[in-house]
Amino acid sequence: MHIRIRNEQHEHMMNRQVVQQVEAQSDLGVIIRKDLKASDQCAKAYAKASRVLCMIGRNIRCVDIMLTLYKSMVRPHVE
Repeated sequence: MHIRIRNEQHEHMMNRQVVQQVEAQSDLGVIIRKDLKASDQCAKAYAKASRVLCMIGRNIRCVDIMLTLYKSMVRPHVE
């Protein structure tokens, strides 16, 4: 992945084969894009939080328990 604006984008070799260039790379669960935008990371966090919230909403009817589960299971994905 070439990140800098004025990068000459040289091809790198490993074992006499050209290393494939990628647009985005995931490292420790954080998606890093070539243009350093966080849109992929935000979309991934939103999708995961939505799935958890949907599961909580379908199975829990008590508001107090739902609020506690939201704070502990959904909010960490969004933040």
